[in-house]
Amino acid sequence: MVSKVEICGVNTAKLPVYKDAEMKEMMEKIKAGDKEVKDEFIRGNLRLVLSVIQRFGNRGENPDDLFQVGCIGLIKAINNFDTSHGVKFSTYAVPMIIGEVRRYLRDNNSIRVSRSLRDTAYKALSIRERMGREMQREPSISEIATEMGVPREDLVLALDAIQEPISLYEPVFHDDGDP
Repeated sequence: MVSKVEICGVNTAKLPVYKDAEMKEMMEKIKAGDKEVKDEFIRGNLRLVLSVIQRFGNRGENPDDLFQVGCIGLIKAINNFDTSHGVKFSTYAVPMIIGEVRRYLRDNNSIRVSRSLRDTAYKALSIRERMGREMQREPSISEIATEMGVPREDLVLALDAIQEPISLYEPVFHDDGDP
């Protein structure tokens, strides 16, 4: 059996686990205004938040911040969930939590890149992959731009825009490894 672990200061072994029927009953009490049941329901669904934020672990963000943002998404999901639709709570909550984390990551980024520029860049990456398979070599920027029907300069700008920014304080190394 897999032992429970502590993530973001939450010991998963101590979190309650509820069955669907219990969760539905709790949700009815929450809708009636029972705050204690709501707190217990939140504790019972923290594993859901932890599982979602693990998807975003490689972004260099503080996991505790992501956990807090995920909890905000969980609370929004609880407040907006409607049991009459016959959907499991987790099915409804996961996209809400993901959306909240993505919004945080987007808004927390120091450099804003327009959606159209990002879309162009990601489309170019997809086309580059496809063309690489078809041509059995890496396509040039000009070939990708022609395939997409966009000017080469616009494509270069879009691809540069999605790169991670580099700190001005990061040392620059030459070919021999010396700064």
